Amino acid sequence: MRGLLACATLARRAAAGASSGARVRHLAGAAEAVEAELKKTALYDFHVANGGKMVPFAGWSMPIQYKDSIMESTVNCRTNGSLFDVAHMCGLSLKGPGAIPFVESLVIADVAGLKDGTGTLTVFTNEKGGAIDDSVITKVTDQHIYLVVNAGCRDKDLAHIGEHMEAFNKKGGDVKWHIHDERSLLALQLLTKEDLSKMYFSDFKMIDINGSECFLTRTGYTGEDGFEISVPSENAVDLAKAILEKSEGKVRLTGLGARDSLRLEAGLCLYGNDMEQHITPVEAGLSWAIGKRRRAEGGFLGADVILKQLQEGPKIRRVGMITQGPPARSHSELVSSSGENIGEVTSGGFSPCLKKNIAMGYVKSGLHKAGTEFKVVVRGKSYDAVVTKMPFVPTKYYKPS
Repeated sequence: MRGLLACATLARRAAAGASSGARVRHLAGAAEAVEAELKKTALYDFHVANGGKMVPFAGWSMPIQYKDSIMESTVNCRTNGSLFDVAHMCGLSLKGPGAIPFVESLVIADVAGLKDGTGTLTVFTNEKGGAIDDSVITKVTDQHIYLVVNAGCRDKDLAHIGEHMEAFNKKGGDVKWHIHDERSLLALQLLTKEDLSKMYFSDFKMIDINGSECFLTRTGYTGEDGFEISVPSENAVDLAKAILEKSEGKVRLTGLGARDSLRLEAGLCLYGNDMEQHITPVEAGLSWAIGKRRRAEGGFLGADVILKQLQEGPKIRRVGMITQGPPARSHSELVSSSGENIGEVTSGGFSPCLKKNIAMGYVKSGLHKAGTEFKVVVRGKSYDAVVTKMPFVPTKYYKPS
């Protein structure tokens, strides 16, 4: 999680210069200046009041953890539940008769083929087939598409969508957008009088939750059965309090540190680490997200590159690994037994639930099958690594039996 590094770096510099009062005062002032420039979610004061340790992340001040450890938070999420503030992410709606054909020119999903009130993971691609961002996209109706994009990609995503929407409308298309900056996004196990037994993974509803009109999607970034709730920002704190009180202490506020461990255990990509502009959905192991009709028709940016990879296979592939020695981190080199470079790690760490080191990364095609052994280089030393199937921890998404 690259946005977290600024906080750690600043702390190390402060410690190193502790002998110089002027140096410390300078760094403290710098930290305050950085904090002042960061955006804050509607729950910021609530996080601080509940012991949240705030750090810079994608231009926002976000909690990395609370009073419990990251390991404790990770395990509690899988056994009881967690409440995440993900209001730094950007929700937006596309509306109009041209909403579906427009968005299908930018993403790989078969949006037209979705039933109303259902969604799927998708990828915004560029002309070379690389990933601009990944997103959960929902077909509310034939003329209303709702999607959420990553906080760190917000500016480039909105510029990309806006540029193509202007060109689309100039050619006679009819689509408008609304960016939901008036709403906050929470990820949790929740509080409503509605019967959700027939609401399955990736389904979407507009319902009342705790007296607020909310957008509810049954999805999440942990591998657990969960919900993302888009709530009017003025009601976000009351909703968070109600959920925590209803759980009688089982559901806890959980920060970015545990969220990263949870998504890694679930084998899910973090944009900026495991997916970037030069990585295609096929290389990232997301071929399943390319709808059958889209494979036949194309019609999205970079389709020629992506469809060719589907036919011929990519040169590199994302894999999961169990590693020995110290945990492998992003950019750790992967080498063959003879020392030849075969790829690199993109995400890695110690799994609190499995009690072992896990990692994801890219290797040359042919070396991606489960059971393939090679070495990972950590701090200049080589350690054993073996390819394993993902997710590392079985998912518990709520689907029809």
